[in-house]
Amino acid sequence: MPVVVVESPAKAKTINKYLGDDYTVLASYGHVRDLPPKDGSVDTDSDFDMKWEVASDSKKHVKAIADALAKDNALILATDPDREGEAISWHLQEALTKRKSIKKDTPVSRVVFNQITKKAVTEAMENPRQVDMPLVEAYLARRALDYLVGFNLSPVLWRKLPGAKSAGRVQSVTLRLIVEREMEIEAFRAREYWSVKALLATPRGQEFEARLVSLAGKKLDRFDLAEATQAEMAVQAITSRALKVMNVEAKPASRNPSAPFMTSTLQQEASRKFSMGARQTMSTAQRLYEAGHITYMRTDGIDMAPEAVTMARDAIKDRFGADYVPKEPRIYKNKAKNAQEAHECIRPTDMTKDAKALKLDADQAKLYDLIWKRTLACQMESARLERTTVEVGSDDGQVGLRANGQVVLFDGFLRVYEEGRDDVVDEDDKRLPQISQGDAMDKRSVTPEQHFTQPPPRYTEATLVKRMEELGIGRPSTYASIVTTIQDREYVRKDGNRLIPEDKGRLVTAFLENYFRKYIGYDFTADLEDQLDKVSAGDAAYKEVLRRFWRDFSAAIAETSELRITEVLEKINEVLEPHLFPPTEDGSDPRLCPNCEIGRLSMRTARSGGAFIGCSNYPECRYTRPFGPPDPEAEASAIPPDGKLLGEDQGEEIRIFKGRFGPYVQRGPVTEENKKPPRQSIPKDWVPEELTLEQGVMLLSLPREIGPHPEDGVMVWANIGRYGPYIKHAESTSDRGGTNANLEGIDEVWTVGMNRAVQLLAEKVASRGGRGKAAKPIREMGEHPDMGGAVNVMEGKYGPYVKWEKVNATIPKEIEPADLTMERAVELIEEKLAKSPAKRKAATKKKAPAKKPAAKKAATKKPAAKKAPAKKTTAKKPAAKKAEAKADDA
Repeated sequence: MPVVVVESPAKAKTINKYLGDDYTVLASYGHVRDLPPKDGSVDTDSDFDMKWEVASDSKKHVKAIADALAKDNALILATDPDREGEAISWHLQEALTKRKSIKKDTPVSRVVFNQITKKAVTEAMENPRQVDMPLVEAYLARRALDYLVGFNLSPVLWRKLPGAKSAGRVQSVTLRLIVEREMEIEAFRAREYWSVKALLATPRGQEFEARLVSLAGKKLDRFDLAEATQAEMAVQAITSRALKVMNVEAKPASRNPSAPFMTSTLQQEASRKFSMGARQTMSTAQRLYEAGHITYMRTDGIDMAPEAVTMARDAIKDRFGADYVPKEPRIYKNKAKNAQEAHECIRPTDMTKDAKALKLDADQAKLYDLIWKRTLACQMESARLERTTVEVGSDDGQVGLRANGQVVLFDGFLRVYEEGRDDVVDEDDKRLPQISQGDAMDKRSVTPEQHFTQPPPRYTEATLVKRMEELGIGRPSTYASIVTTIQDREYVRKDGNRLIPEDKGRLVTAFLENYFRKYIGYDFTADLEDQLDKVSAGDAAYKEVLRRFWRDFSAAIAETSELRITEVLEKINEVLEPHLFPPTEDGSDPRLCPNCEIGRLSMRTARSGGAFIGCSNYPECRYTRPFGPPDPEAEASAIPPDGKLLGEDQGEEIRIFKGRFGPYVQRGPVTEENKKPPRQSIPKDWVPEELTLEQGVMLLSLPREIGPHPEDGVMVWANIGRYGPYIKHAESTSDRGGTNANLEGIDEVWTVGMNRAVQLLAEKVASRGGRGKAAKPIREMGEHPDMGGAVNVMEGKYGPYVKWEKVNATIPKEIEPADLTMERAVELIEEKLAKSPAKRKAATKKKAPAKKPAAKKAATKKPAAKKAPAKKTTAKKPAAKKAEAKADDA
């Protein structure tokens, strides 16, 4: 039986059903190899040699395919019919050849099908071919480019912008789109304008609405009525005059259906109609494809196979009648960016089956219904309409109003489907009553309406994909991953359905625009995509594309090595100034420090990562605020650098400060005589900005003495620590010994009594088997024969173990503690020491005093021994840091 390999088990199951027992169908579970996430995986010094590695979770899948090939020496690669699918087939062939599962006499063929139906799969098996290397080379070029950008640009971000995450080749361009749209919105200034509408009635009493379009014989432009006074004058002009119908014009019109779905339009429509994200849409479509319900869902083609067109026309006739079937089939064509990668549109494999006829989950049913309706609609008759325009005015020509309406004479494709819209169109599609020229109009009401111009809308996933498609950024298989990645990195957040850039996203975009502007340029990215398309068409050499890119990109990377962080931050301050330091209402300098009124505010970065706004007068002024525009409400309640005064207690000020480990309350100032005044951390559950003087004094009263323990007279304390409220049984709170027990709530710190404290402490001791007292061995074995010291068998939480000094060695389950010999116990201790060099060193040190000369000799060699590891550690640091970078799939 030939071995057929597809990507997913669901697809394997469906195909196995069609091929029967004559074939073994297995899944690769997607890509089986990738570039290791470390430096050197793409060797720019060796003509871009790429070092591939079989992923750990893919090894078992490759082994399963290899095992099947050992039984039958024939391989059929049936992965998806696009660039990624071709690459997976190539990777499989390479990996299986490397492990010698594919021999010289092993026939290897490649088959593709655009839909998983019995007919399509059978025809594909009858027309095998070899792996398409131009498509593979286009994949290799894309993967290498993404790797080179990720592994060279990301470390630059880490060094120059602490806290920034990695940067990707196409994701960074997409992020730029979102950031620039947000900046447009922030720079937008709304402009007021007014309109006037009149509710009119015909001689037969039928009402309709008309809007004012001319005044004083002049056509009104949008901003001609700029304020309420002008609008009110227009209202008076209408109410003071008699109105009649000047003209009625009815024109026939038609509407044609939209083209069938391709990847981008499916993602857009699913977002509009169901608020589905790009990833969710593609995941749902993948399941529909693998179950054989729709054609392949990653495509930029909108043409339909002739047999599919015939099938759609037959289905339309059966369901809606012959009137809904146009005389000639509708043919849709687009200029595919690459003929080898263009596929048929996304459509049902069986037009006769609607969503109700299939067993689908909720998401699949919604998406299938959308695809089914759009596909049928694209082959249906146009909708026939009658559009009517009614002109109403006064005899003196001083006022003119207009009403628009339409009548659907034949619904055509609208009976099944109408495409959603992203924008709101000021279009009056209401049906108008019967109106004749010369009819006198009765004015029921005249109403002015205030409007303001609106900023451009934020992108949704749908409109973002649409814009990427218009610019030529990305390809059908990459849209979902690009939009998802920038959200996963927290560069962008989703608010409802809208995409809003986070401050760290703005930061990265500002840096890249200033120092790598070419590489996040829309034209540059689109041109690079076109070059990759030429590679897949066989019209360009992929390594030449890489060479051209790397020559300039590596030079740009080298230039940034000389940049100082302060220089970078000042440049970003300048770029983001409108966002970080917007104009103040009183016209004062928005960058003047509000705390010292001397220093200037600018963006800073912390060693721990992340950015903030700080004063240039540091350390004299320690004013800071979060990165981003100022928040007046937050500023009002924020804790200033010199502390927030709560009030006085016993003649001393009680203030809240921000500390390195969080906010704390302090009694009195720091002075020469009192460098460490009483302090207490504020519990995490308490809001520092809302803390009262009474609460501050309560915190400063800690630790609280509950009293001496009735059994031993040692003090019991109540306090709040790093892990919450607790009680302590010890001579003092600073005593590292003793017993601690957690309290349930913060309030208990001031209310818990001795009876409750004794109970909690006893429960804590009991729960850890008397820990705090010396645990008793279940068997004493005697002294260690070589090193000295008692060897005992102890009972542990996870079973019995051998204890010698600080070494605990688990006793194997097959050995009973009573049967354990000293010889075997020493072996277990040695094995444990071998795994823990630190403990071995401590044990050897303990024995050292018996051999004084040796110890002295060792001491003379100590500096040399210390130097070698230090050198080794230093050498490893850059590589370890760089290994954290991951090349981005774009």
